[in-house]
Amino acid sequence: MLEVYKSETGLYVTNSYLIFDPISGESAVIDPGVFDGEYEKFLKERGVTVPKYILLTHGHFDHICGAYPLKEKLGGEILIHEEDAICLKNADASLANAVEGYFQIEAVPDATLKDGDTLYLGENKITVMHTPGHTRGSVIFMTDEYIFSGDTLFRRGMGRTDLPGGSTKALFKSLRAIGQIQGEYKIFPGHGPLSGLSYEKRNNRYLRANDTSHE
Repeated sequence: MLEVYKSETGLYVTNSYLIFDPISGESAVIDPGVFDGEYEKFLKERGVTVPKYILLTHGHFDHICGAYPLKEKLGGEILIHEEDAICLKNADASLANAVEGYFQIEAVPDATLKDGDTLYLGENKITVMHTPGHTRGSVIFMTDEYIFSGDTLFRRGMGRTDLPGGSTKALFKSLRAIGQIQGEYKIFPGHGPLSGLSYEKRNNRYLRANDTSHE
C-alpha cells in the first residue's frame, strides 16, 4: 500500500504530496509548488533521497515552480501532460511572471503524459486520466485507493476556468467523467481539505453522471 504525505507549499497554499512505496522504496512527488529547505527536509525526514517521479497535475506556477529545483537537488523525472508542457518552458504560460513570490526556472519535462498512461512505484500502478478544463493539460493521478485531483476537483467544488486555457464546458465534462469512476477513493486535491469520491458524488453536483445540463 502506498503511503501519502501532504505538505502545503507557497503563498497560494498548494497541496503537494509525497507518495511512497515502503516495499520498493520508490517514491513520487506530486505538484511541488516550491522547493526550499523546509520542503527538502519534509522529503528527507520521510526517507526520500531520490524520488522516481515528479508528477504535475497541470502547468500553473503554484504547482510547478519547485519541480526543476527539486530535480536538480534530488533527481526524479519531471512528467506533465503534453498540452501543458509549454508551461514548464515558459513562465508567461505558467503565469509565474504575473504573480509575486514565485520564481520559475524554465525547463523541459523528461517525458509528457497522455490519457491512459500508467506509471509504477514498485508494484503500485498509477494511472493518468486527462481532465481538461482548468487547463488544457490538467490530469488526475489514480492509484488503487487514491485520486490526486490537482485543481480539477476540490471538496464540493471545482477549479476555476477563467485563466488562459480554461474551459467551463470541458471541466464539467471532465468532472462528470470522474463521477462515473466506480469504487471508493480518497481524494487529494491541489488546494483545501481532502475528500472522498462517494462524498463528492453525493455533494458535488458536477459529478452526477447523468447531469447533461451544462453541455
